[in-house]
Amino acid sequence: MSGAQVSLTGQVAVALPPGEALALFTPRGEERWVPGWRPRFPVPSDDDSAPGTVFETHADGEHTTWVVAEREEGRRIAYARVTPGSRAGKVTVAADGDGRGGAAVQVTYELTALSPQGVRELSDFAAGYASFLRSWEEDIATLLRRGQPRWSTT
Repeated sequence: MSGAQVSLTGQVAVALPPGEALALFTPRGEERWVPGWRPRFPVPSDDDSAPGTVFETHADGEHTTWVVAEREEGRRIAYARVTPGSRAGKVTVAADGDGRGGAAVQVTYELTALSPQGVRELSDFAAGYASFLRSWEEDIATLLRRGQPRWSTT
């Protein structure tokens, strides 16, 4: 399959310290700003970013299973993900200070197509990746403008 793998990296600016910004990219943190994002945990988890945590999402007509693969508390989290019959891979989110009191959040998708349909999905995803991340930045900025409460990451 041509175009069967992609590695995409981009940045999202978040007007929060890095640890707080990273908390917005956990399964429950994304519920605060991603329309339709409703993670389901087959086994209840008090810490949704603990390595080994499994959750599922249903979005845009697709079912995806996610596993927290790695975490560096307050700095980085990585997820393994599989959308059956379409694509699988890893998503890594890392937050660092931007020098102005906010965070520069780097988001990397490393995905492999599992079918011809998956190749088409990856191609479309890659073509729209920059605007995809811009929409995330805008949605998070809107959340913060609304004055949503901040929380401690300790």
